[in-house]
Amino acid sequence: MPRNLTASITLLAAASIPALGLLGCDHSKPESKSQSEHSSQFAINYQQFQLDNGLKVLFHIDRSDPVVAVSLTAHVGSAREKAGRTGFAHLFEHLLFLESENLGKGGLDAMSARIGGSGANGSTSRDVTNYYQTVPKDALEKMLWAEADKLGWFINTVTEPVLAKEKQVVKNEKRQSYDNRPYGHTQYVIDRNLYPEGHPYNWQVIGSLEDLQNATLGDVKAFFRRWYVPNNVTLVVAGDFDPEQARAWVYKYFDEVPAGEPIARAPRQPAVLKETVRRYFEDNFAREPALTLAWPAVERYHPDSYPLAVLLEYLSDGKRAPLYRVLVEDQQLTAGVSMGSYDSELAGQVQLQVHAFEGRDLDAVYAAIEQAFALFEQEGIAGEDLERIKAGQEIGFYNGLSSVLGKGFQLAQYPGVPGRCRLRE
Repeated sequence: MPRNLTASITLLAAASIPALGLLGCDHSKPESKSQSEHSSQFAINYQQFQLDNGLKVLFHIDRSDPVVAVSLTAHVGSAREKAGRTGFAHLFEHLLFLESENLGKGGLDAMSARIGGSGANGSTSRDVTNYYQTVPKDALEKMLWAEADKLGWFINTVTEPVLAKEKQVVKNEKRQSYDNRPYGHTQYVIDRNLYPEGHPYNWQVIGSLEDLQNATLGDVKAFFRRWYVPNNVTLVVAGDFDPEQARAWVYKYFDEVPAGEPIARAPRQPAVLKETVRRYFEDNFAREPALTLAWPAVERYHPDSYPLAVLLEYLSDGKRAPLYRVLVEDQQLTAGVSMGSYDSELAGQVQLQVHAFEGRDLDAVYAAIEQAFALFEQEGIAGEDLERIKAGQEIGFYNGLSSVLGKGFQLAQYPGVPGRCRLRE
């Protein structure tokens, strides 16, 4: 087994008796040097300022197209929830597209259609919730007004009927994407066993149906007023616009939104497994037996996260990968192997999943995985493969910055990690 992967979770799933196994061992090592000590030649120019109420604002000028991307990132995801009150962060991703006090019926979707926008969208993770869209440059003021209205006065429109309707929408999403989907509960079983009870990553981002049903209007409003405050939000504007005029609009519309209570950054909480744990899980929707292994790993932007990404790609991706050679070509146990990292702000994890051919024994799959790891220990990685993978990941990084919205996303994330901002002024 590669030395970088000394702890793991294993999940097995099948049509009759799928199995989940959790493997782990306690390990620790000194932190490597801070990423901030390493320089990068690539830079994106941006302006940054902060309002008195704590709102962080970043501007990036890109005049390649007459459009502007506006993104509002609230530093609240499922990790800010509490056991028994899960799913609130994701619920708000739905709620905030509805009408606000001044925006009126149809909310952001209706306004986006009127002004020729790309369509308002959002996403929720363990750590943050993003709201974003791209609009013609002459619609920037309307977007800033709408985002400020959402942050300051949206919650007044959330009533019992509104909440009840949106609960049903989220519950249907959970049924379709998790409960009634093959392997839909795999991540639930993994995280419940990888992270101890009370850890903010112990539950899923979408939450539980029971918690959603039990959420009261008072609970929901308290959650919004605690986390959806200017001092917990970053606004990014990227594209073709006048920064002085945009700054004036930001002050005009956002400055009157009051700050909330101080919010401290949550400490890192890496998962630690002191012994091997095995779990077996029956999936009534699965048609192939599946084995999943997961290892505790470093959090996002940790210096070790970058070589780890190279390692994972080499082990599993392409016909030269050890896992492919052993499991697919030599032993013909599966059509492919999936391996990657699920890295978050407070902790990270590495996961390997194999959907075996029907009738294959998952013990044989696990033995083949160990054989592939031993093969890697013996052979190492060739210099040409290392350069190939690094070049591919660099291309992927640049592709993520090919649009003004992509650059806005990156700017919203990196400044939030002290000492680890790869996109420099």
